[in-house]
Amino acid sequence: MNNRILVIAPHADDEIIGCGATIAKHIDDGDDVFIVIATNAAYGAPELYTEDAVQIVRKEALNAHKLLGVKETLFLDFPAPALNAYPEYKISLKISSIIDKYKPSFLYIPHPGDIHQDHKAIYRASLVSARPQGNIKICNIYCYETLSETEWTPMQEKPFVPNHYVNVTDYFNKKIEAMNCYKSQIKDFPHTRSIESFESLAKFRGSTIGVHKAEAFEVERQMII
Repeated sequence: MNNRILVIAPHADDEIIGCGATIAKHIDDGDDVFIVIATNAAYGAPELYTEDAVQIVRKEALNAHKLLGVKETLFLDFPAPALNAYPEYKISLKISSIIDKYKPSFLYIPHPGDIHQDHKAIYRASLVSARPQGNIKICNIYCYETLSETEWTPMQEKPFVPNHYVNVTDYFNKKIEAMNCYKSQIKDFPHTRSIESFESLAKFRGSTIGVHKAEAFEVERQMII
């Protein structure tokens, strides 16, 4: 039986930056991948983000996901970048309904130490939703690293210390192709949200385990049933 994979991204492009090559590998293995983009910045900060800008990045997300072969993309409208001032139980209730519908065996979520408050909120809300109660038993929960957020973890927060690696040597080009769909989000090097930085990180994570390129994660849960 194919696995069902749920990736929850606070903002469009976090999913590709954090685990785009792993998504490509899952799909090549025959798994069904579902992606949730949790926020709408036009609702959270209309003085900074227009609805037109949000629609542009959502179109970019759909193009990236189509390129990878994602089964379905769900766009939610929680108010970015203001989730620290939004009731998390409402986020958890929505994510719970999605988990109940798709019943994933793998869940990928942002790291709790990320400097962006939206990432922390989505992490906590996702874990509340993923509690192993009743028929909901997600066996594998992994936290991904998001360049331009994870590497700037404040000193008082938990740093990203990977303990799960995926050899993505054969899938990294797919990640870059998908990321290139996000033309509005890519920055020039030496910004960490640049193609050069993504390549450098993949090589570093790969060298840690003796392969050419890898994506790294922290294990939140691994369950054998």
